[in-house]
Amino acid sequence: MAAVAPAPVGPRLWLVRHAQPLVAPGTCYGALDVPADAQATHDAARRLAEALPARASVWHSTLQRCEHLALALQALRPDLASKPDARLREMDFGSWEGRAWDAVDRSAIDAWTAAFPHYPPGGGEPLQAMLARVAAALQHAARLPAGAAPGAPEGERDVVWITHAGVIRCVTWLLAQGPGVLPRSQDWPVAAPAWGAWQQVQLPAAGRLSA
Repeated sequence: MAAVAPAPVGPRLWLVRHAQPLVAPGTCYGALDVPADAQATHDAARRLAEALPARASVWHSTLQRCEHLALALQALRPDLASKPDARLREMDFGSWEGRAWDAVDRSAIDAWTAAFPHYPPGGGEPLQAMLARVAAALQHAARLPAGAAPGAPEGERDVVWITHAGVIRCVTWLLAQGPGVLPRSQDWPVAAPAWGAWQQVQLPAAGRLSA
């Protein structure tokens, strides 16, 4: 699947995006707890089960489209039991959740674009807050390889996040810019794995993620 090149050296973070959600095209959904397609979730779990190394440390967003993928993966690979982490949830778009993007007032979209990291879309979660929680989760992930599971080489345990495109873009930004830099809307990463796909990055040193 969507592993980046060149391959990371040392412990890796696997950034897995949930399968295609069952939601109408053009709908705003972030924290909205919509399900994913069951067959697509099973197919993604099968591909992931074939790709992941033994005894990786797996964590998932608490939204059902990620939780169901984590459970499907565990059914295929009992060694990859996943733990929930609310820090891996998608952005909360407040009152915009469940509405068509076309129905959101254009002036509100413009205000969000102008004050991109600070503006709470729909009264929900500003990007600055989301970046902070993802950075905290990333710090935690960076410390995990030192506590590798029995049988895994010290310092070589991979970490897996079953999460969302927004969280993966936050990781991309944090690894490139650090936690103290806030983006303008035009600088925000747009690339993310397809539904049910993933990318790998090298886990950074925990100290590098301090603001």
